[in-house]
Amino acid sequence: MTLSLYIARRFMTTFLVVLGVFFGIMLLIDTIDQLRRLTQSDAGLFGALHLAALNVPESLYRILPLIVVLAAIALFMALARSSELVVVRAAGRSGLRFLIAPVVTALICGLVAVALVNPFVAATIKRHDSVQADIARGGGSVLSVSENGLWLRQGDGNGQTVIQAARTNQDGTELYGVSFLLLDPEGLPSARIEATVARLQPGAWVLEGAKRWDLTARNPEQASERLADGSTLPSDLTREGIRDSFGSPSAIPFWSLPAYIAGLERAGFSARAHQVWFQMELAQPLLLAAMVLVAAGFTMRHARFGKTGTLVLFAVLSGFAIFFLRNFAQVLGENGQIPVALAAWAPPVVATMMALGLLLHLEDG
Repeated sequence: MTLSLYIARRFMTTFLVVLGVFFGIMLLIDTIDQLRRLTQSDAGLFGALHLAALNVPESLYRILPLIVVLAAIALFMALARSSELVVVRAAGRSGLRFLIAPVVTALICGLVAVALVNPFVAATIKRHDSVQADIARGGGSVLSVSENGLWLRQGDGNGQTVIQAARTNQDGTELYGVSFLLLDPEGLPSARIEATVARLQPGAWVLEGAKRWDLTARNPEQASERLADGSTLPSDLTREGIRDSFGSPSAIPFWSLPAYIAGLERAGFSARAHQVWFQMELAQPLLLAAMVLVAAGFTMRHARFGKTGTLVLFAVLSGFAIFFLRNFAQVLGENGQIPVALAAWAPPVVATMMALGLLLHLEDG
């Protein structure tokens, strides 16, 4: 038990050191990139550093498996050079039993990452987008889905327009049971339009069965008017813009994803990308454990056996290959080429089985 706690502590310390190194490097690179982007604003160095600090957690979270495999390689290399691996084996502990501590630690790190770090990263993503929008001071567009249907916001220098629809088609370009609330530059309601159908065309919404109320009038109902079918309402939204307004699934906290997916499906959108991301988050602990096993398969040996550099290179390349396979499977899953469960769970399961096969071969011949 004492030895297991010692190995787990060593692995956790190495993991935090590698994580800190990556955070410092990525923060510096992102700050320089933000300075380049903010040359036309008065945000300055502090603003660029603020944006970088909000952006780096998402990048670190995405490469967490690579950080784990590098930390595991560093751990096993350090134990081999100090001959601690030899002492452990001489004490009668097998290699597979020795790996229980780092593997369990990786599983715990994965659970903590999914349960706690994921919501934190989602919050930083939203805060980053909000700060960036404040600096740019653009109207922008925002999309959200709730139990009341689809909500959109479009804006320009003349004010904002809030759009609510009961349902929509797959790409959000055709809204049904839609209501437009027009706001003036001061943010006060100026008009309201309700339509049976609204179809997005380049530069405008084309309305059918529409009625307009002038909210600045003393009696809006008396001042209301029916709009002819084919009437238009200017808009700078595009199909791509609406799609991108969903943002990355990583911007949704893990615990809120099931409800968000249900809301997307009720609104008529495809939630496949979010379903794939949700399953990948569930498989994250297994993937981190697989990375530890992969590193152990190549580097858990005495340094006197030689070829250390080659084996470290193989371990790193194997980790990158698994990471690439996971991302490739994610793309296939989001495009509907393979089932959601297969896209999320196949890479970590395959990596675990291959790593265990390699370890059993090395341990038992």
